[in-house]
Amino acid sequence: MVLSQAVEDYLKAIFKLQADEKGVSTTRLAEAMEVSSASATNMIKRLAEMGLVDHQSYKGAKLTGSGRKIALEIIRHHRLLELYLLEVMGYSWDEVHDEAEKLEHHISERFEDKIAELLGDPTHDPHGDPIPTKDGIMPKMDEQPLIQAEESQTYIIGRVKDQDPERLRYLEKEGLLPGVQLTIKKKAPFNGPLTLLVEDEEKIIGQDLAKTIFVAELPE
Repeated sequence: MVLSQAVEDYLKAIFKLQADEKGVSTTRLAEAMEVSSASATNMIKRLAEMGLVDHQSYKGAKLTGSGRKIALEIIRHHRLLELYLLEVMGYSWDEVHDEAEKLEHHISERFEDKIAELLGDPTHDPHGDPIPTKDGIMPKMDEQPLIQAEESQTYIIGRVKDQDPERLRYLEKEGLLPGVQLTIKKKAPFNGPLTLLVEDEEKIIGQDLAKTIFVAELPE
């Protein structure tokens, strides 16, 4: 089945939104795709006719097995490309997302396999997001937003769920990258900032930024 780029983009968006909800509402999907509700509704109907989503009124859209497989394949393309652009082509981590968005729909399965082989079959992209396997399995993540983590505890940054280049450059400057350990010294009340200890250096970040950083407990 040859699919348009728009169809693949919608499937990818539904997959990512489904991680938070049982069904994806038309309004939520329209916001994610930056289109009108009418456009999102028309596409959902089209995807349902193609057997790629199940849609019920008031329950939202959910990917079928076929839709999920396609979404995971596109996500795999995207995240492998991000890592390739960073490690092989010299892009910075704040540049790779937009480039991968343009390329993800156009690479062949052979090209995907070659990238994976060249990179040593990686499991995570530059932002710490897991790369689906060739068989369409998404690795599980045992992480929580930094904003929900406990004071006086030490964690390791697992991933950064933010694609804004300016924010990514700021996080890199502050040393808040996947794989880095940090300790939460203080969480100010009334939605105040977080004070962190990162490699013996104190950092202060706001709650909006803390919501995009996902951390895991240190292995015992």
